[in-house]
Amino acid sequence: QVQLVESGGGLVQAGGSLRLSCAASGSTFSGNAMAWYRQAPGDQRELVAAISNGGSTKYEDSVKGRFTISRDNAKNTVYLQMNSLKPEDTAVYYCNVGTYYGGTYYQTRFWGQGTQVTVSS
Repeated sequence: QVQLVESGGGLVQAGGSLRLSCAASGSTFSGNAMAWYRQAPGDQRELVAAISNGGSTKYEDSVKGRFTISRDNAKNTVYLQMNSLKPEDTAVYYCNVGTYYGGTYYQTRFWGQGTQVTVSS
C-alpha cells in the first residue's frame, strides 16, 4: 500500500512563493513517476506537473516558468516549488504516484490527503 503525505501549503500574497512536499512510503519510490494535481472548488482535479523516475518533467501551460517539480529519491520525496503565485493558483494540491511514458503521465488510485494553497490578491 502506497502512502503519500503532502505538506507546505498555506496563505500567501500574489507574487509570493511556496514549496510543497510530498513524502511517499510503501513502494519503490525511485521506480515510480510522481505528479502534483490541484482542485479548486467547483472544478475538476487537474494535472499541474509530473516527473518521471528519470527526471523528465511536464507542466500544465499556466504554470510553466513559475512552478518547478523535483524529486529526492534518497528522501522518497517530491517537491513543487511555486513562484510568482496568482490568485487563480488557489486550490487544494494533491500528489499522486504513477507512470510516465511517451510524455504522458498516467495516474494511479494512490493520492495524498491534499494541502490547501490560498493566494490572496
